[in-house]
Amino acid sequence: MSNKVLIYSRFPKAMLVRIGQRFELLDTAGKPPNEVLAADQLSEVAAMVTAGATQLGAAQMDLMPKLGAIVCYGTGYDGVDLAAAAQRRIAVAHSPGANASSVADIAVTLMLAVTRRLLPADDYVRSGGWSSAKPSPMMRPQAGMRGRRIGVYGMGEIGRKIAGRVAAFETEVGYFSRSRHDVPYQYLPSLAALAEWCSVLMIAVRAGVDTHHAVDAAILGKLGAGGYVVNISRGSVVDQKALVAALADNTIAGAGLDVFEQEPHAPDALTAFPHVVLTPHIGGHTLESHTAMQDCVIANLDAFFAGRPLAYPV
Repeated sequence: MSNKVLIYSRFPKAMLVRIGQRFELLDTAGKPPNEVLAADQLSEVAAMVTAGATQLGAAQMDLMPKLGAIVCYGTGYDGVDLAAAAQRRIAVAHSPGANASSVADIAVTLMLAVTRRLLPADDYVRSGGWSSAKPSPMMRPQAGMRGRRIGVYGMGEIGRKIAGRVAAFETEVGYFSRSRHDVPYQYLPSLAALAEWCSVLMIAVRAGVDTHHAVDAAILGKLGAGGYVVNISRGSVVDQKALVAALADNTIAGAGLDVFEQEPHAPDALTAFPHVVLTPHIGGHTLESHTAMQDCVIANLDAFFAGRPLAYPV
């Protein structure tokens, strides 16, 4: 079997170096494969690497009749049509937990930045407002972490690491997920109950049909005027129009977002709010995380080309 691997999503070259040392890569740079490669090249592709959020459906799979493995770089695989892959007997794998620590870190960073209003504070110093003693309503004292109720939506690997980190801030931690887990945190029976209970809602649930726009206007309303949303999961989990409305009319106090419904996210109403902190989907973007994700990709591809079950199947 040829060791040619199609790179379906657009990745920085540095992320592909280690993978390219072991396999012959056909890099489409994020363009449709049939626009970059000839039909005879695609007919020889047996494995591909994709970003989990990139849409990959039946039509794309059919371009590669010998395709036997789809390997996601990262933990997510929400863009892959799993039913279409199963119908074609294509195995799907990912990198579970490889970036969990760094994603949890950015979740806590966003939480602290938005609740303590670090961006307005930074601007207050840079603009000269502090040195001139200029009054600023954004500099009024805010509630600290001690005693806060932090709600974690999703108790997978990332959710557990978030919970462990925020617990160290002397907070109360509660969670909601599809099932109870053996964790030392309060279980709430629904997302609505969690939102009503907590003052910071940390979204760490896996994206899918069942979680699409799960955090909608009703959930934001239950979170309330003193509540914050932090999303490091997928933009699809939050109804972004409802979030903008909730921020505009002060239904909630603020938001910290690393993910968006449309990425890359262009400046719009959401980016104009001073009580929102935004990062460009960098949760898993650390040297350690990339090494771990590449380890998983290589292990999956090695297993596939050796005729063994994938190392980290979905």
